[in-house]
Amino acid sequence: MISLDPAKARKHIDRIDRFRILVMGRANAGKTTILQRVCNTTDQPEIFNGEGEKVDATLVQGSLKRGEHNIEDELVFKSNRRFVFHDSRGFEAGSEGEFDMMKEFVMDRAKTMKLDKRIHAIWFCIPLNESHRMVTAAEKKFFDMCDTGHVPVIVLLTKTDALALDAFMELVDDGLNEVDAMERALEVEKRKLMECLIKVKGWLNKSRFPPHDYLSLTGMQEEGADCTTLLTCTANALNEGGLQQLLISTQQSNLGLCMEFAITK
Repeated sequence: MISLDPAKARKHIDRIDRFRILVMGRANAGKTTILQRVCNTTDQPEIFNGEGEKVDATLVQGSLKRGEHNIEDELVFKSNRRFVFHDSRGFEAGSEGEFDMMKEFVMDRAKTMKLDKRIHAIWFCIPLNESHRMVTAAEKKFFDMCDTGHVPVIVLLTKTDALALDAFMELVDDGLNEVDAMERALEVEKRKLMECLIKVKGWLNKSRFPPHDYLSLTGMQEEGADCTTLLTCTANALNEGGLQQLLISTQQSNLGLCMEFAITK
């Protein structure tokens, strides 16, 4: 970690005034909810096309849910305009064309000389409410074929609340009454979450371009959920001090996060 030199931070912030993140993952992986929590809002984002022109959100929201929108679109929340998000198209549907379009976007935006257009991090969401297909062939294909260069990819295990019911039912099936099962469910849920994490790591670490890090997100369905762990993980994955400072600058109200990065390791 690095010390926050205000003068140096201002220099980088002036050069790149917004932190840009590509959010990936299949439809209904909880992507929009995470972005809302990071920006501390329940509002839907404003959407701008590649030329910076505002797009009619009512026309886009349905296609967002179906994974049919344009990856070039910029998603910006009024509550924190220092973030720009891109949401990958639903390439898990099996279309070679959509996969190639996503790959081209990643390659271009990871290396572009237009600093204000460069993506700084990738959050790859894998939901745990579909245990029968925790990691799909399309997701493995991304980590085998997409070299993101210096842009770190962080795998986020989402919808972990689905494990709570699994834990409870497992205990009931083992013969516990409902009261005792409720008391022990959290312990079993944590074990199941760790098992999922180990499985996902086992699959993806064998890839040609494995993720930089993994993080399980809990409680994201709760309004006002704390995203400090996610932001800290992202900041630590960045290989340029200026980008760390830029990311931290988006979180002026998060005193704990700012203090953590004000301490030199």
